[in-house]
Amino acid sequence: MSVRIDKGRLSGGLEITPLIDIVFLMLIFFLVASKLEQADRSIDVVLPRASEAKPLTSRPEEFVINVDRTGGLFAGAVKVDADELAGRLRQAVADNPATLSVVVRADENVAHKHVVAAMNACVRAGVTDYKVQSLEGP
Repeated sequence: MSVRIDKGRLSGGLEITPLIDIVFLMLIFFLVASKLEQADRSIDVVLPRASEAKPLTSRPEEFVINVDRTGGLFAGAVKVDADELAGRLRQAVADNPATLSVVVRADENVAHKHVVAAMNACVRAGVTDYKVQSLEGP
């Protein structure tokens, strides 16, 4: 007994009508958006100068805390204790309240309590943006 298989019609291509619709919609969107941007800039306005303003696109400052394998804390390259570290962090927060970022780098063999001490110093100083950095494997 033979089985007959009906292969039917082979769908020979990709339906591109929806793709064309999407391309036209994107084209219209970008044309309208560029016209609105030109309209905002076409008004002739003389902007005042602020004498005390700082640039808004300033790069955030990073404060690096290193913890060596013996648990020693380093603010940059200077060895400090936990209280002195908190004082330096408070000063850094006062200098850059909005853009200060702290990175805690610890040796892989250090006890966890020393990393927590560095994190506690960040919290006591009022640092809101701090992270513990680790080396990623190959």
